[in-house]
Amino acid sequence: MLVLLDVAARIERRLDNALSMTRGISFSEYRLLKALAGAGTRGVMRVDLAEAVGLTASAVTRALRPLEKIGVVATEKHERDARCSLATLTPAGAELLSDAERVVADGLDAIPMKGLSLERLVALQAELAKPRQAPARRGMIRAHRDPTSGQEGAS
Repeated sequence: MLVLLDVAARIERRLDNALSMTRGISFSEYRLLKALAGAGTRGVMRVDLAEAVGLTASAVTRALRPLEKIGVVATEKHERDARCSLATLTPAGAELLSDAERVVADGLDAIPMKGLSLERLVALQAELAKPRQAPARRGMIRAHRDPTSGQEGAS
């Protein structure tokens, strides 16, 4: 499993470098723009955006600030709860995303993927997206031998 994480990190670094050199955004910012584009014009609450890209709500808030400053994201503040503020992609953001998608596609095409079909990767992605039950806690119940009786019991 660590090999998979290492491969993912290396791919992300390659894409991050390509995007920052050509479009001035990080791969994380690209993912935010992509998630915003998927929401259409209605906007996305920051907590939902955080869930979509695998970040915390506060990390999304920090990541959106520079995108707002350059005019690719607009936010509508909620009067009582900042987590409920809506973020939307601006027309300039849609254009940047379109350019960035080509950079990402080119970057992915350059990655040697022999033996890995798109279908297998999509199946893995779907499997990993399923909610998981909490794994049984190891060591919570251990069989032990009672030294006085010689019988096994649970602790």
